[in-house]
Amino acid sequence: MGGTRRKTRSLLRKYKKDKGKLSLRKYFQSFNQGDKVQLVLDSAVHEGMFYPCFYGKVGMVTGKRGTCYEVQIFDGSVEKTIITHPIHLKRIQ
Repeated sequence: MGGTRRKTRSLLRKYKKDKGKLSLRKYFQSFNQGDKVQLVLDSAVHEGMFYPCFYGKVGMVTGKRGTCYEVQIFDGSVEKTIITHPIHLKRIQ
């Protein structure tokens, strides 16, 4: 019983300073193949949202599919591909 947003009250909460309009710079950001990114959900945008169990994981961009990106991550020792919108990605060095 339950859906994909089950037990995510604190995980998907937005702080007071982050509420309001979306950042267009973050919404339309672009990544190249091989860029390292961190998966960080923006609860206001439902399109291209990944499962919350992958929140905070670091992966590598492997391709683009429409407006979304394919991100390769490791879940334990299993390699998985996640398709997500760029607003849910944060570039890391």
